[in-house]
Amino acid sequence: YTLSIAVYCTAWTFYGSVGRSATTGVGFLPIYLGPTLMAALWWFVLRKIIRIAKVHRLTSIADFIASRYAKDPLIGGIVTIIAVVGILPYISLQLKAVSTSFNVLHTFQSPAEVIPHTETIWTDTALYVALLMAVFSLLFGTRHIDASERHEGMVAAVAFESVVKLIAFCVAGIFICYYLFTGPAELVSDAVKSPELAKLMKMEAVQGGYASWFTLTFLSMAAIMFLPRQFHLLVVENVNEEHVKKASWLFPLYLLLINIFVLPISLAGLILFEGWSVDPDTFVLTVPLYAKQELVALFVFLGGLSAATGMAIVASIALSTMICNDLVMPVLLRLQYFQRRDLSNVLLAIRRGSIFGILLLGYAYFRLIGESYALVTIGLVSFAAASQFAPPILIGIYWRRASRRGAIAGLLAGFAVWAYTLLVPSFVISGWIPQSILEPGPFGFEFLGPYHLFGLDMFDHITHSVFWSMLANVGLLVSVSLFDRQDTMERVQASLFVDVFRHRGIDTRLWSGTATVSELKGLVARFVGPAEAEKAFAEYAEHHDLDTGLNAQAEANLVGFAERKLAGAIGAASARVMISSVVQGGEIGIEGLMEILDETSQVIEYSHRLEEKSRELEIATAELRAANRRLTELDRLKDEFVSTVTHELRTPLTSVRSFSEILRDNPSLPREERQQFLDIIVKESERLTRLINQVLDLAKMESGSVTWTRECVELAQ
Repeated sequence: YTLSIAVYCTAWTFYGSVGRSATTGVGFLPIYLGPTLMAALWWFVLRKIIRIAKVHRLTSIADFIASRYAKDPLIGGIVTIIAVVGILPYISLQLKAVSTSFNVLHTFQSPAEVIPHTETIWTDTALYVALLMAVFSLLFGTRHIDASERHEGMVAAVAFESVVKLIAFCVAGIFICYYLFTGPAELVSDAVKSPELAKLMKMEAVQGGYASWFTLTFLSMAAIMFLPRQFHLLVVENVNEEHVKKASWLFPLYLLLINIFVLPISLAGLILFEGWSVDPDTFVLTVPLYAKQELVALFVFLGGLSAATGMAIVASIALSTMICNDLVMPVLLRLQYFQRRDLSNVLLAIRRGSIFGILLLGYAYFRLIGESYALVTIGLVSFAAASQFAPPILIGIYWRRASRRGAIAGLLAGFAVWAYTLLVPSFVISGWIPQSILEPGPFGFEFLGPYHLFGLDMFDHITHSVFWSMLANVGLLVSVSLFDRQDTMERVQASLFVDVFRHRGIDTRLWSGTATVSELKGLVARFVGPAEAEKAFAEYAEHHDLDTGLNAQAEANLVGFAERKLAGAIGAASARVMISSVVQGGEIGIEGLMEILDETSQVIEYSHRLEEKSRELEIATAELRAANRRLTELDRLKDEFVSTVTHELRTPLTSVRSFSEILRDNPSLPREERQQFLDIIVKESERLTRLINQVLDLAKMESGSVTWTRECVELAQ
């Protein structure tokens, strides 16, 4: 599970981090600091998201957001469009990295003879790599109709790929540090001799300063959770919530290991290629080639290829599921031709076609725009797009009042700002849109410039875009939700998501209509196939001891089971639409809702009683503790009193005994002296009697057996 999550480390990590380090020094660290910080919160945030996805059989991040907001197909479509448009640059990054690295491996002779990368489409390595990635994606990701089922083969392949790229990068780092140099210490000492390289060790080398540092940290925190491929592996492919505990410390360790040689490799490239125009993104390849170590370079290339293919395969599978369930299926289900047909084969065809389409679109972006950007810049554009999913998810799973209209407004506004401030400039830089859009701005209005919107020009381009897009997204989501009124389904879904750990499952009483078992079975068979539907219903009947005859009426729990089964194949929003077309009567009415509210009120009342009893017990416990402290104090005082009285009793007893022994042992004592001793004995006996009487009086007082009489007395007496 942890190694599959490491698909986060793509060709960007393998090549782009070295390139960024060569220009900004430690500026590459926020991309990995963010996931490390987020991993510390996984047990609280990720575990809740996983629990929600398992209960509702959610298949993608679009399905998750749509299900939270009343299972609205419109939200699912919006999220899918944002994901596809936003992730295409990231896929093109992988293709660019593979194409560039293959060109370097094939043509690099010396740093003075860098051959430019000029290829036609039919001779371009990236095209054939894209097609090969599509084939692998088909083999690993589209064998099952139910998208919520685990892809064990894909996860195993991605985990293996994570091991390969880690070993390859470490081999490159060890070779450069200990073969070309005597160690990291010598490498750093050689670097600090150059004023330009010495700056890379300081924060002043980071472009954009601390604002850029915090922006990249925020983007990477959002990306590790909400990039479609990361969501798929973290949530959909999770088989046990307990795995999150190990991943929360093991994944940061993986990030440490794969990044420990980034700065040394970049410094070595800058030292060895000083004065030559070698692309810093390729240092991890060109340095071994410069040292005539072709085998090391070949192994490093395989590591980079693994990093790129792993990301592209998982991303294309996740996006194809979203396109099928949230874009294509809602349209097909409204067409008369498909309303009564078996769509199980159509689903697989749509997903397979989507995979080819996504990778070819990624290649088109690479050909049209990708050559104008460094690898890291392309990746950050996609990170900024994925961050738009953070507000509707994080706010939605903790705040009940987050509404459907608020989520739609926030997503559309955030996506529009992102597209205007990052995507449009990429077309301008590539020459597809006039330069006047950037400077001075559209229609000559400088305050509308994508890089200095509304006059804000103190940040770098990425920070500028993230600031305005997050402000629009979060601002509209919260403000619209505060003034919006949620319908019944919104409130129910909000409660199920926010209080997922309190609910045992989905409340199937949300359906108040009726349907026959045959109708439900026929509906499910249209999307998952007759054999799979028959098997699923048979297993359900066996476990719940139900009559599944053709004309038998389906109970509410069976309706819920059928909906969840459909959700795994076509998404939660489309499943809700299809179930509503079969169940006569539709969703819950006022009476059903009042019944649920009545039961909920009883539970709340019982909870309040328990809380009241708990408070009473706490008060009683506090009183008992105070009484115990008082008794302890009284025992101490009593012990002191007994000790004092014992001392007082010992004095007269000693006198009586002493003088009695004198009289016994000296019978010839004079009469006067004998009389004196007898007087002392009598006096001490009276004293002893008085002390004993006082002790007895105190005992009576303590036992409460003394009757008190109040009288007025003269104090002078």
